[in-house]
Amino acid sequence: MPDFPPIKTVPANVPVVLPTLREQVRQPARRALESIRHNRTRWEGICALTAAGGDLMMILWGFVLGFWLREQSGLIFPVGENMPLLPDYWKLIAFGAGAVFAGLLSKGLYRYKDLLTPINIFNRFVLILSLCLFAFIGTSLAVKTTPPISRIFVLFSWFFILSGVYSWRWLLSRILRHPALVRRLRQRLVVVGAGPETLQIKNQMRDSSEMEFVGWVQGNKPNRAKELDAYELGSLHELGDILHRYAVDVAVLTESETLQREGVSHVAKVCEREHVQFKMVPHFFEVLVSGLRPSVVGGVAVLGVDSLPLNAYENRILKRTIDIIGASVGLLLAAPLILIFGVLVYQESPGPIFYRQTRSGRNGRLFGMFKIRSMRMDAESEGKAQWAKENDPRRLKVGAFMRRWNIDEVPQFWNVLIGDMSLVGPRPERPELIEHFKFTVPHYQTRHSCRPGMTGWAQIHGWRGNTSLEGRIRADIWYVENWNLFLDFRIMARTLMRQENAY
Repeated sequence: MPDFPPIKTVPANVPVVLPTLREQVRQPARRALESIRHNRTRWEGICALTAAGGDLMMILWGFVLGFWLREQSGLIFPVGENMPLLPDYWKLIAFGAGAVFAGLLSKGLYRYKDLLTPINIFNRFVLILSLCLFAFIGTSLAVKTTPPISRIFVLFSWFFILSGVYSWRWLLSRILRHPALVRRLRQRLVVVGAGPETLQIKNQMRDSSEMEFVGWVQGNKPNRAKELDAYELGSLHELGDILHRYAVDVAVLTESETLQREGVSHVAKVCEREHVQFKMVPHFFEVLVSGLRPSVVGGVAVLGVDSLPLNAYENRILKRTIDIIGASVGLLLAAPLILIFGVLVYQESPGPIFYRQTRSGRNGRLFGMFKIRSMRMDAESEGKAQWAKENDPRRLKVGAFMRRWNIDEVPQFWNVLIGDMSLVGPRPERPELIEHFKFTVPHYQTRHSCRPGMTGWAQIHGWRGNTSLEGRIRADIWYVENWNLFLDFRIMARTLMRQENAY
């Protein structure tokens, strides 16, 4: 960290007239600070315009390629004499491209944060594109356009636009991570207070292209992390000078639970005066903090959890559609595996091939989850639910192989198809175990706010079987807070490639 000269503060007994003189002294620094922020705003605008221009070009090219593949290429349908030409479709293409582009603009997909991480907008983009093209077809039917719009053309265009825009956004995100651009666009952040949150913020921002950790300001708590010693900027009463001197953009208060109301208000007012974004760690909300949103109840401002991604009806429809398609394909592909391993299980341990186990689903609703039996018939002869363990003597020989490669789980495609489960989500637990966990494991029930999944964020990171419940719950809650369609595809891909070491 570079060495900065000490901050000169104004003594408490200075006459009232001196703040005016002090402001005069600070004018050059203020102008420099305003210049930094102005340049950052300008570059953010340039990036947003670049992204918008690229999106519009990809949308137009998507329509053109869809038209060519459907009408002119001869690869799908034979080319006839009466086939429309591109000039005949140009007005319709311009209208469709305008509708899709207007949809993207209306959803605010051009923030610097979204440009850095295109996966964050993937599900929103798919939904906007699908709705706009559906409306495009509906409009053409109502207005009776000439020539009529081919539905196959719209389907091809949907694919080319989705591929083109996402590829362009991915390329742009790589360009924006260039060090020269990062220095111009990265916001500067200061944390007010020491503690585990401060150290976590510092470590997480080590390689961040969005924000730069400048340092921390003393609060009420002593610094217990030696790694933070070199980043101490001063005390709380110097906050205004610190924010000004270090050209801070964002200040995060981590000690809201130890400061009195006046102290929190003081920090907020100093940030407002210095045009710095004020944020606060919500200590009273230990989970689902990304869903916290302000609202008004009876004329009183309140803060609550009501805006998780899967609470949105359109996201649930999108996820359910993928579940139905994926489960249908999965059942067809898994049928030979079920037959082969069902025979092997029966040969080693005669009895039912399938094992139906009661599990707890969304909002605690019970359902029967299907698996290919991997243990002996008397595995739970005592009538009690037990954790599977390493080298479990109850396990069949073929069962060890199935559990290692998740083959025993494939009948759960049926649970997904009928709506008990999802392809991706927190793994369902047995109700007998949940009755104990919900009293002993903090925030355990939060994972039941969505449908359980065949695989999940916790499972691809090794949190399955007889592993740490704390790690599993933390991973499940992260998934609930950060769900998007691309994340589901990513988890499914990693599940297929991952050789699980499950007990």
